[in-house]
Amino acid sequence: MTKRILVTNDDGIHAEGIQRLEEAMLPLGEVTVAAPEREMSATSQSLSLNSPLRVHRVDARHFAVAGAPAHARPPPPRCAPAHPAARPVVAV
Repeated sequence: MTKRILVTNDDGIHAEGIQRLEEAMLPLGEVTVAAPEREMSATSQSLSLNSPLRVHRVDARHFAVAGAPAHARPPPPRCAPAHPAARPVVAV
């Protein structure tokens, strides 16, 4: 079973740090990147309440989220489906 790894951050989909983390995770499994479409440091726990949440597919493995960084991360473990192949990785 191939491990599925979700990489996310609050620095944006094009940040150098998330790109390096993705490269480091590639040998470990199937990597998907979901991050804000623009840099949003220091807002990682905020939510978008007054604007629609939109996800833009950059390519097959990269998704830019128009909204707060909290919308790009996986749900808390108590809410997430129990799937042994899913491994979220958050860049801080």
